[in-house]
Amino acid sequence: MNYSKTQACNLNPGTTVIGKWHKKKYQIVKLLGSGATGSVYLARCVEGEVALKIGVDSMAITSEVNVLKHFSKVQGQVLGPSLLDVDDLVTNQGVLPFYVMEYLKGEQLITFTSKRGEEWIGILMVQLLGDLDRLHRAGWAFGDLKPDNLIVVGPTPRIRWLDVGGTTLLGRSIKEYTEFFDRGYWGLGSRVAEPSYDLFSLVMIMINCSYPKRFDKKGEQSLQQLKQAIEMKPGLKPYRDVMVKGLQGKYGDAQMMKKDVMTAIQKKSTHYQKSKPSHPPRTQRKVKKKSTKPSYWIEIFLVISFIILAYILYLFGQLM
Repeated sequence: MNYSKTQACNLNPGTTVIGKWHKKKYQIVKLLGSGATGSVYLARCVEGEVALKIGVDSMAITSEVNVLKHFSKVQGQVLGPSLLDVDDLVTNQGVLPFYVMEYLKGEQLITFTSKRGEEWIGILMVQLLGDLDRLHRAGWAFGDLKPDNLIVVGPTPRIRWLDVGGTTLLGRSIKEYTEFFDRGYWGLGSRVAEPSYDLFSLVMIMINCSYPKRFDKKGEQSLQQLKQAIEMKPGLKPYRDVMVKGLQGKYGDAQMMKKDVMTAIQKKSTHYQKSKPSHPPRTQRKVKKKSTKPSYWIEIFLVISFIILAYILYLFGQLM
């Protein structure tokens, strides 16, 4: 087979990629996505379905491989996809580097929250903040943090990362970014790789979940524009104070922000419980007989909701 470097990002379904060193064969199924450093494909091999990323820049691919290897050494939850293979593809135009990752099956973040409801935004952000905290402690910033690079897997909903192409060592300049999630675009900070850069992007992800079509910056009052966007969505209002602090870069680390998001969820749950209707006095027994059935079902709904929230908070504790 003849390849060129431009074709490396345009492999047709059915193409077989054979590693120069390990001799493993991968049959391309379809393109999953393209970025500045290469293209990611769904592929099949002896072990099953995998995600294969092939690029034209050996340095960039090596950097991503090192990040994935480092993820495997971080204690706690798995951060990114598991790294399965690293090899080269020999062509008549030169050698193209590629690596193979675990193929994560699930739903895109915005698709998931659109189906399940905005109450899941805070829950998934707590999970993401826990992962970011571990990443930052390891000396990296995610960089190009956006819904396209996130997926929700199951059966118990868990957010995972798809592409680590934008990861950057702390203190260096962010190498990849998407304007809507970039604080430099909004005039609210620099593009230096630091925890607060990722936390700004996380707030913008929350906003994007409520505004799937996104929106452009208007004028120089960016912070005021974003505050108004938060105020207009009931699903975001419980997290308003946390989100504004994240936009302003007031969090020194992800763990601090995670605790505040969890506190906001707990307050929301407590307020929900206090809004439960009280039992009518005995003197109203005759009226009660007429309203027992609807009141009964409302109470069951509230109790079930509380149990679900309590279980979610329990999961939070397991992720800390």
